[in-house]
Amino acid sequence: MNAEEYAVMYRVEDSHWWYLGMETITRQVIERYYPRGSKLRILDAGCGTGAVMGYLADYGTVTALDYSDEALRFCRERQRERLAQASVASLPCSDAAFDLVTSFDVICVFGGEDDMLPLREFARVLSPGGRVILRLPGTSWLHGQHDEAVDIRQRYTVGKLGAKLRTAGLEPERVTYANTFLFPLAVVKRLSERILPTHAQRGSDLTLGMGPFNGLLRFVLTAEAPFVARYGLPFGLTVVALARKPVA
Repeated sequence: MNAEEYAVMYRVEDSHWWYLGMETITRQVIERYYPRGSKLRILDAGCGTGAVMGYLADYGTVTALDYSDEALRFCRERQRERLAQASVASLPCSDAAFDLVTSFDVICVFGGEDDMLPLREFARVLSPGGRVILRLPGTSWLHGQHDEAVDIRQRYTVGKLGAKLRTAGLEPERVTYANTFLFPLAVVKRLSERILPTHAQRGSDLTLGMGPFNGLLRFVLTAEAPFVARYGLPFGLTVVALARKPVA
């Protein structure tokens, strides 16, 4: 991802409806198993500009890594600690070092089957009984300008991601879609980019100012949280997965 997109992320991550809605969803997924105040050893693999580290700290001690110098620079701007520069495909961590691994919109930058490398690494560094939470772009035919701007090379289906987790030695506990309620709006936007490509925005969707609609969009996305955490949703822009490393 280019440096300009990291700067945009850093600027909007604490206020943008999508990030705030996904925080609520992620918290509810985590809190099905771990209450706030748990003393988990947490790895945020591909931490970006470090905003997620802030709320993950409610559940334990967070170590984070990213491949990008620019991303880590913004993490330091947030005064985040326990940072490392590394690829998620080759984690500089010992076996069974963490109770929880999170990785949000990261392994989708790997093409083909290369995403199995980080998935196997996540399994390796998890303690027996530990869990991984993934968030990834869903619905491959919605590939658009946003994907190009942030270097998304593949989108996922529930079935595809579940199969990859099993191959990596992890037991899926929940693999579901999210960002479902706003799906029709996303379809209209992606189709308009193809029909009227000269009018497509430059950069990622984060560059689009939502103005007074930011609160409404956050409310709609946040409303999905109990469905994602407990029941699942049948389609959507995003795939959320929770998987466990077997004890035996």
